[in-house]
Amino acid sequence: MVPTPPSDVSPAASGRVGPASAVRATRLRSHRLSAPTATVADAARHMLATQAQEFWGGRWALAARTRGRTTIRDVDAALDRGEIVRSWTMRGTIHAIPAEDLAWVLSITAERQLRQAAAVHRREGIDEAEVARAEAAVRTALTGGNRLTRKELFEVLEAAGVSTAGQRGYHVLVHLSLRGLVCQGPVVPRDNGPTREQYIVLTEEWITDAAAPADPHAEMFVRYIASHGPAGPRDFAWWSALPVGVARSAAEAASDRLTLVVDEPEPQYVVSAAPPPLAADAPAVVALPPFEEYYLSYIDRTVPCAPEFLKAIGPAMNGIVRPILVARGEVVGVWTHSVAVGRHALDPVPELFTPGAATDAEITAALDRYRDFITA
Repeated sequence: MVPTPPSDVSPAASGRVGPASAVRATRLRSHRLSAPTATVADAARHMLATQAQEFWGGRWALAARTRGRTTIRDVDAALDRGEIVRSWTMRGTIHAIPAEDLAWVLSITAERQLRQAAAVHRREGIDEAEVARAEAAVRTALTGGNRLTRKELFEVLEAAGVSTAGQRGYHVLVHLSLRGLVCQGPVVPRDNGPTREQYIVLTEEWITDAAAPADPHAEMFVRYIASHGPAGPRDFAWWSALPVGVARSAAEAASDRLTLVVDEPEPQYVVSAAPPPLAADAPAVVALPPFEEYYLSYIDRTVPCAPEFLKAIGPAMNGIVRPILVARGEVVGVWTHSVAVGRHALDPVPELFTPGAATDAEITAALDRYRDFITA
């Protein structure tokens, strides 16, 4: 028996799941923005991998998906407990991910990322012999529960004869992370401002509850649809940087856990499980971080955002994607804020694309929630 799709999802000949407003409403729920989770760890587990190259932004993305007052200290506590780590899980981009899921996700994505980095490694003169020296030195330095800042790790590499000049240190760190040797775990304390860095730890010592699904590709596809649906294989292929053929095979393997809501021109799925309960007090307007999954993680970003405003958000030429204001599922503006010491307590500054898209009170409430998060 094929489960009935959620009531706010209906097929459409255009290839979208009903009108844009219905797609947005369903995605808000899938993203847990209108149906938040109980804890930060639950939010991370639901999302699987949350883009987080801006460390504050990745933490706010998880807090925005958690019920009640959730502060940066709450997210940092989850990192310190080892529930969540950060690493380069896909697309050469750093994500926040539940610790237990890191190894199996890298088993799917790391090889492609390493192949894509090969040209940079050749240009930087990073060969297998140097990586082996780096791995031996870093393993020795971290074994026994030790932790290092990035600066301290680079000092270890330099002492082992591995140059960290320019971008070499960064590329070596990424390589060791993709091999699963290290990850970024507990936060580095910072006085008078939000923490900006994590300690680098030995993965095999820091993560003690790793678990692999029977079919990693199918599991990854289901987890993506659960947190992003309605969406399809092409969306998943962009998000994961896996080939579209692999994405379609993963969808087929996971078909018993999915509901097809649109077949042509591109299949679109939601998960067959009952959707999470909507929160009665879910705000109509939310301020979301840079590189926000709700906006970025799809082939077609005109579902949440009018085409004429895409360039104002990004990705820009420098790869930046700006923080966004979302009203009733639609991106209606951007906002800015500094996390520098002292300036992090200043009010965020909104910029609406269209006057009247949200009320002043709604925008203020959304930004106040973020400000409370970052200044706690």
